[in-house]
Amino acid sequence: MSKLNDIAQQGKLSLGLVFPIEAYSGSIPTMQRQEMLAKKAEELGFKALWFRDIPLHDPNFGDTGQMYDPWVYMTHIMNQTSSIALASGSIILPLRHPVHTAKSMLSIQELSKGRAIFGIASGDRPSEYPAFNKNIHNKGDLFRDNFEYIQSLLKDYPSIESSHYGFMNGSTDLVPKSNHKIPFLVTGHSGQSLDWIAKNSDGWLYYPRDFNILKRSMNDWHQALSENKQSWKPYIQSLYIDLVDNPNISPSPIHLGIRTGSKFLLSYLKSLESFGVNHVLLNLKYSSREANEVIEEIGSSILPNFNS
Repeated sequence: MSKLNDIAQQGKLSLGLVFPIEAYSGSIPTMQRQEMLAKKAEELGFKALWFRDIPLHDPNFGDTGQMYDPWVYMTHIMNQTSSIALASGSIILPLRHPVHTAKSMLSIQELSKGRAIFGIASGDRPSEYPAFNKNIHNKGDLFRDNFEYIQSLLKDYPSIESSHYGFMNGSTDLVPKSNHKIPFLVTGHSGQSLDWIAKNSDGWLYYPRDFNILKRSMNDWHQALSENKQSWKPYIQSLYIDLVDNPNISPSPIHLGIRTGSKFLLSYLKSLESFGVNHVLLNLKYSSREANEVIEEIGSSILPNFNS
């Protein structure tokens, strides 16, 4: 059983946190006390820690994520924690060679004893593609070709032909092989049809939307799973929050999220659960309070309503 089964169960919702676990203005976080906050999140009952993959700093996007290479930082946090899921959100497949990506995935999964979950994406920052000599207009084909290459690499001595990434003739093999499943979550559409995502992924990682769009997305997801003869697979989404210290304050919108108190946040998350969302990764970038205070309050007033 993969760690995905721990963070995403049918009919239930769990919570995770996105690195950096801090509020910061501009695009560069401080990355201070992250190890302590990761341990605190694990102790409080958050189910996953999420690591972004942003190769280059583009000031126009205003966010560098946790800055560090995702594989290096995931390994660092792995060594600071014991059981919480380690999830990429998300590795930009077209900008990485599949051999290197698969090697990193397999290594992390073995060293963490199966704690890793791999969100994957095609990328949405046009300024990054020229540095890798890739055409962003081909990102859908690059993503699919890369994904299929990785799937072949998980087998023994594969024969692979890729017009984008090279070939293997069955005389060499990629090691280590992992005794633990490698779960893949496709982010957004990544240039693929929903049918393709339903057939090939282990779940769908999407963005926060209003409830009407969420209901349509959820219906489309379940329909795609049914039409492609797939069993239930989780629906996961991100959410920026500014949890103020007044639990009764009314909500107001922020970029890809909400500013509100704990009472409304709880009801909002319960609504997401009722619609079928299985995991929410919380981002504290726009928080008006210290991250430690926020996760402590979520741990005491929100998490007990979801964790079994």
